[in-house]
Amino acid sequence: MSPEDRIISLNLELPAPPPPGGIYTPLVYQESLIYVSGHGPNLVDGTQICGKVGGDLTMEEGYQAARQVGLTMLATLQAQLGSLNRIKRAIKVLGMVNATPEFGEHPQVINGFSQLLLDVFGENNGRAARSAVGMGSLPGNIAVEVEAIFELHEG
Repeated sequence: MSPEDRIISLNLELPAPPPPGGIYTPLVYQESLIYVSGHGPNLVDGTQICGKVGGDLTMEEGYQAARQVGLTMLATLQAQLGSLNRIKRAIKVLGMVNATPEFGEHPQVINGFSQLLLDVFGENNGRAARSAVGMGSLPGNIAVEVEAIFELHEG
C-alpha cells in the first residue's frame, strides 16, 4: 500500500501546510535527499498545540503533539512534492520537546512522530535514525518541533 493510500485508510486529516515563519524554505533538495525545516503541531483549525510537557501538558499530550507535527510535516511534503508516494524512506529525525527541566521522557514524546512515520511509510521505510531532546522553549511556546531528512525514489 502506498503512503497516500495509507493516509486514506487511516482516516488521517492533514492540516494546511504552514507558511514559513522566517527567512527559510520548507524543503531543500540535495540529490535524492530532502531536508525538511522544523515543523510545529498545527491543527486543522489553524491553531497549534502549545505548552511545556511535564507542566502544562502530560507525556501523552506531548506524544499527541508530536504526532500532530508529523501530520503537519506530511502536509508540507505533499504540497511541495505533489505526492507522498515520491518518498522512499525516512532517514533522520530531530525531535525537540518544549519541556520542564524535570521532564525526562523526551524519546517517548517523539515516539508520536515516529509512530506516524511507521504508520504511513511502513516498518522498513518509516523507521529513521533519531534524536529526541528537551528545550527550555520553542517558538510561540509550541509543545514540539521536528525537523527531518527523507530520501526520494529515483526519477
